[in-house]
Amino acid sequence: MSQLLRTIESPADLRRLTRQQLHQLAHELREHVLHSVASTGGHLSSNLGTVELTIALHRVFNTPDDRLVWDVGHQTYPHKILTGRRDRMSGLRQFGGISGFPRRIESEYDTFGTAHSSTSISAALGMALASHIQGSKRTAVAIIGDGAMTAGMAFEALNNAGVSEGRLLVVLNDNDMSISPPVGALNRYLAQLMSGRFYAAAKSVGKQVLKNAPPLFELAKRFEEHAKGMVVPATLFEKFGFNYIGPIDGHDLDSLIPTLENIQQLLDEGAGPQFLHVVTKKGQGYKLAEADPVAYHGPGKFDPAVGLVKPSAAPKTTFTQVFGQWLCDMAQADERLVGITPAMREGSGMVEFERRFPARYFDVGIAEQHAVTFAAGLACEGLKPVVAIYSTFLQRAYDQLIHDVALQNLPVVFALDRAGLVGADGATHAGAYDIAFVRCIPNMAIATPADEAETRQLLSTAFAQAQPVTVRYPRGSGVGAPVPSDLNGLPFGRGERRRQGQGVAILAFGSLLYPALQAAEALDATVVNMRWVKPLDVNLLLAIAQAHELIVTVEEGCRMGGAGSAVIEALQDAGLQRSVLVLGLDDTFTEHGDPAQLLALQGLNAAGIESAVRERLASATLVKNFQAN
Repeated sequence: MSQLLRTIESPADLRRLTRQQLHQLAHELREHVLHSVASTGGHLSSNLGTVELTIALHRVFNTPDDRLVWDVGHQTYPHKILTGRRDRMSGLRQFGGISGFPRRIESEYDTFGTAHSSTSISAALGMALASHIQGSKRTAVAIIGDGAMTAGMAFEALNNAGVSEGRLLVVLNDNDMSISPPVGALNRYLAQLMSGRFYAAAKSVGKQVLKNAPPLFELAKRFEEHAKGMVVPATLFEKFGFNYIGPIDGHDLDSLIPTLENIQQLLDEGAGPQFLHVVTKKGQGYKLAEADPVAYHGPGKFDPAVGLVKPSAAPKTTFTQVFGQWLCDMAQADERLVGITPAMREGSGMVEFERRFPARYFDVGIAEQHAVTFAAGLACEGLKPVVAIYSTFLQRAYDQLIHDVALQNLPVVFALDRAGLVGADGATHAGAYDIAFVRCIPNMAIATPADEAETRQLLSTAFAQAQPVTVRYPRGSGVGAPVPSDLNGLPFGRGERRRQGQGVAILAFGSLLYPALQAAEALDATVVNMRWVKPLDVNLLLAIAQAHELIVTVEEGCRMGGAGSAVIEALQDAGLQRSVLVLGLDDTFTEHGDPAQLLALQGLNAAGIESAVRERLASATLVKNFQAN
């Protein structure tokens, strides 16, 4: 590490540097981000693109008193390094280390926890208005990407902010360059001019002079909008009540810093909410990431001198890949199938589907609510929509799931990727709650395949139903079960007995079937692959319950209201009293770390399941002995 970055323990140190030193700091900071991510894995392209913007924001604004809210937050590694966490980057996204996203408990500079998109403007507006109510001069800054601006929540916040008081700045970090002209000296000059006091004063005076002459005032107003519109897409944001500034080069500190200083002055003068449009490049400064920002969005460990290298041995097929192949095969067999994703084409395994069936592929942007209701509309007209969505993102469309799909009993398939624990992304991305929040909705069905083969088969089963069905599967690969090539399904709402034992019966929901089978060998327990949480295979459950003293349920989801709760309810409805041990995720948010380690800590590996069962059996024996005496 170079000497300059080593001297930065907080933004206060950064503010003492000269402008020339800031350029050197940017170079060193970018190198530190690159080598940190290369050694731990994490988000790279987005972080390389925000180095100069981060420096400029901390230089101009008095953080942490002024609030920075980073939308999504996977671009905050430079922010973390500059705010006292430089030497903790070696533990980034590792168990016990720092998070890959902002966390309020981690640093006073992380003013708002983010990881799901499009929340920054709402949160920053709340902070700005709180400061105004408290009589503070604190500024709140929301930094939001162009992708996150596709979500309705961002525009709801803009609509509210434009008529609100408070010191609010929204920074649009446009790293796609799809809505902006090339930036350069002219744009830099115009941006600084439009953010300067002369421009603001001239505009104010002009309005005062012309307000008594409505035709001239309207003409001047239109001229201003069209003149700015020739260079920038200003009109939309100014209609929301913001003063639009930009676009400017987000990698040019000599443009960023003066512009932000001018904006700060406008806020001091009560000029209302400000909107700064900056253009950055994902992967900036690392040629391989610049050339392929998608591949370097979230890489694992790699050698920066070499770049990403394909593994020598073919990796096991992932659940996501199984879904992607099934989607293409079913689309070939049934022309009614349409695929929908809320901006997760690569993550959800839909790249090949888009290539082969472009007219039936819909990426609706980061708009989960719209995705679900859009699917409902398609289903109303006889099509068969498949919504590929992460479990953690379906939470954002809960009302639409209930009101627009389930209430009308529309045949929409929800392919829930990343169900259960997700590892390094932590609590914000864990699919811990979908069983609980879906199973309480009438008309909804929930399938929990145990492996890759069952994932394909249960997707086919779900597609054949005349009702909405979710099929949940975890991140990564499973046990390597051979995947059939046909499109045959499995019986709807039926499980299977996988091992016959005595005394104890383990009912497994999903991929935890395999550690349950391991534990059962040591316990001589019966194991049932339940496959469906809803409808529950009640006949199989009652037959198992009548022949065993202890029922154990195992699921990679929250215990409260989950599959285990469904089993207890079914037994109660049947008037059958049995001891039930519910194993699943505790009532806490699971930290980031290695998935296997996290499952072990939750007692959801083979050893943990065996230990929990033996502990319950020992407890039951003590109770019996006590009662006998």
